[in-house]
Amino acid sequence: MRLLLVEDDVMIGESVLDLLRAEQYAVDWVKDGEMAETALRAQAYDLVLLDLGLPRRDGMSLLRWLRARKERIPVLIATARDSVQQRVEGLDAGADDYVLKPYDLDELLARIRALLRRAAGRAEPVYEHKGVSINPATREVTVRGKPVVLSGREWAVLEPLLARPGMVLSRAQLEEKLYGWKDEISSDAVEVYVHGLRRKLGSELIRNVRGVGYMVPRD
Repeated sequence: MRLLLVEDDVMIGESVLDLLRAEQYAVDWVKDGEMAETALRAQAYDLVLLDLGLPRRDGMSLLRWLRARKERIPVLIATARDSVQQRVEGLDAGADDYVLKPYDLDELLARIRALLRRAAGRAEPVYEHKGVSINPATREVTVRGKPVVLSGREWAVLEPLLARPGMVLSRAQLEEKLYGWKDEISSDAVEVYVHGLRRKLGSELIRNVRGVGYMVPRD
C-alpha cells in the first residue's frame, strides 16, 4: 500500500516515516500543502495522513480541494488541534478519521489499517481466500492453517491483491505499492515477487491477465 505523509514537523515526520516503512508501506513524505497537492495530482495513493497546520497551504484547505475533485482516497487527520469544533469541521470537510498528537503509534497503525479495510470494502480484520489467510495487524500468513513466511515486498504485492479479489492490478500499480519516490525500481520486481508468492502460497492464487496485470480470482 502506498501512503502520502503530509507533515511539516521534521522530527515527527521522520519517526512516522520510519514506522510506516517498517510496516512495509511505501511512503512519500511532503512538508507543505502545495507539495501535497502536487503529489496528489501526480500519484495515486491508498491513504493520506494529513497534518492540519501546514505552511503554504493549510491541511483543511487541501482536504476540501481533494474532496471537491471527488477523490475517495481515505484521509486520516493527525493534528494537535484538539477542540471538538475543529474535529467536527475536519470530519464534515471529508476526513475519514482523526488521531491527536502526540499519538500512540500502535493506535495510528490500527486506524490506518481500519481505513484501508473500509476502502477495500471489507469489515473483517483478517483476509481469507481459497485457504490463504493474512492478518494485516500482525503480518501473519497461513495456508490451510500452516504458517508461511513472506518477505516485506512479497507482502506488499499480496495484500492489495487479496484485499480485492477479482480486481486486476497492473504491474505499474503494484510497483506503486512497493516503492516510494526515492526507491530504485527493478524492471522485473513484480514478476519476481509474484513467482515467490505462487511458490509459497500455491500456483493458482495469483493469475496473470495477459497484457493487463495480475489478479486473485473470486471464489
